[in-house]
Parts: sequence; structure tokens; C-alpha cells
Amino acid sequence: MKVLLANPRGFCAGVDRAIEMVERALELHGAPIYVRHEVVHNKFVVNELKSKGAIFVEEIDEVPRGKVVIFSAHGVSQAVRKQAQDIGAIIYDATCPLVTKVHKEVTRKQKQNHNVILIGHEGHPEVEGTLGQSSGDQTVQLVETVSDVENLEISTDDISYTTQTTLSVDDTQKIVQALKEKFPNIQAPKKDDICYATQNRQDAVKALMGSCDVLLVLGSNNSSNSNRLKEIAKKMNKPAYLIDGIDDIDVRWVEGVETVGVTAGASAPEILVQEVVDCLLDKGATEVVEVSGVKEDVHFPVPGELR
Repeated sequence: MKVLLANPRGFCAGVDRAIEMVERALELHGAPIYVRHEVVHNKFVVNELKSKGAIFVEEIDEVPRGKVVIFSAHGVSQAVRKQAQDIGAIIYDATCPLVTKVHKEVTRKQKQNHNVILIGHEGHPEVEGTLGQSSGDQTVQLVETVSDVENLEISTDDISYTTQTTLSVDDTQKIVQALKEKFPNIQAPKKDDICYATQNRQDAVKALMGSCDVLLVLGSNNSSNSNRLKEIAKKMNKPAYLIDGIDDIDVRWVEGVETVGVTAGASAPEILVQEVVDCLLDKGATEVVEVSGVKEDVHFPVPGELR
């Protein structure tokens, strides 16, 4: 059995920055500090930060007055931001800069009196944060599918769209095409909102699966970009499994298999990948190959007050 490792894989710049911000805040302020939502969607990472003194909450009213609050990489609504200010919290914003870009697009377009459409998954924290950038009577309309586009009723030509950063590139293109057909004057973002890391990891899996019989994706169930990697393999008629670590591997998945592909979502650390490789070697793998791919050199620095 051969193991092919996708490249690039694992942590992106936004995830690196968010984790570093929590760790530096703990060094600066001491435990506990409070993180609104999982700072990134990965059980291993969250548990590691919990062990260092981070407390994860879903609502700001779970945070005592005057404490340190960190917003997760997924971003928050303006209402959540105001709640944290109202309790006198010391706030550090770990929102990925690429998500912040989307927030600014929404604000800018609404100031131009545009109807803004967001392509994304309902209930995902990034989507909730982006929807929560609306001001006054203006709202952002969410679409998840081409069918949602068909049901849209907008009477003005002043329309713009934006997207969640961790979507399937292919699925999003279909929805964008449907929007352009229904609203020929719709304005696109100045630059694609699906983040570089999401696109690179999806491209790497597409390239990998031509040579693999099965795919293992390191990533938690609530990780949007990790789920998209699994879906790509399945659309190519290859079995794919989303796992948090080696304890989730069923030996039957790789029995009689010639080649196993391994990748990791943007919030999964490399240590988990290496544990999976060791596990597969124990189960009979005889060769491990790093597949060449796009080299990433993006870096997002932490805020000055945490340096």
C-alpha cells in the first residue's frame, strides 16, 4: 500500500494567526481568557488551548465583566462586537483577514444602496458574522443553492454578491452563474472571496484522487473547508472519510487498497497527519510520497498589542 500526501494541506495563515493570538493573550494576561466560539474548527486545537487556560463560549453573556475576549477566526456580527464592548471586555479580534475583507465588502456595498447576496451555508459562524454586518433596515440575503437563486425576488439593478470563504469552488461557480443569468447587472467582488487556502487544498485533492483509491481527510465535522475536501473525492466516485485522528480510522477502509490519499483541512495541524502516516505504516503501507503542489507563503501578523 502506498500513501500519497496532498500539498498544500493543513494550517492556513488565518488559522496560524488565530491560534497564535490565543496563545499570546494567555502569555500576556494569564488564564483564563475567553474565546467566543471555537477559535478554529478543530477538536485537537481547541483541546490544546483549553489545557492552557482558554475558555470557549458561544455567547458573550457567558463572559464575566472586564475579562479578555477573543473573537474566533470566523468573525462576528456587529451585535456580538457591541455586547463585548458593553461588558468592558479586553477584546482581541482573531477574525481571518480574508473574512474581514468580506465584511468590508458588505458594508461598502450597502453604503452604495446595493442589495447584497451572500453565498454560504446557513448557520455557519462565518455566515452569521457576515449577515450581521448589515446596518439599518438593510439585510443581506443568503443563498445556498441554485434553487435559492431561482426564488430570489429583487426589483432593483443595484445588486452585489459575496461568498463565504470556505466553499466548494465548483459549487460556488454554479451559483454565481445562476445569479448572473437572473441578474445580468449583478456586481462581483473585486477579488474572489473563496480564500487561497481553500482553493489550493481543493485543487490538491482533485490532483491527488486521480491516483488514489480512498481519501482520508484530517478535519473536524464542523470544519466547512474539510468537508468540502471529502466531497470532492466523493464526486470523483472515490470513498473519502473525515477524521479527527487515528482513533477514527476503520481498518476496513484501507484493506486491499493499493493507494491511500491523505490531506488535512485548513484548521488541522500537521502532527495529526504524521500520526495517520505512522498508523498506515503499521497497517502495511510500504511507501509514503509527498505530492508536489502550490507553495504557500501567505502570512498574517498578529495585532501589534500582542507582539
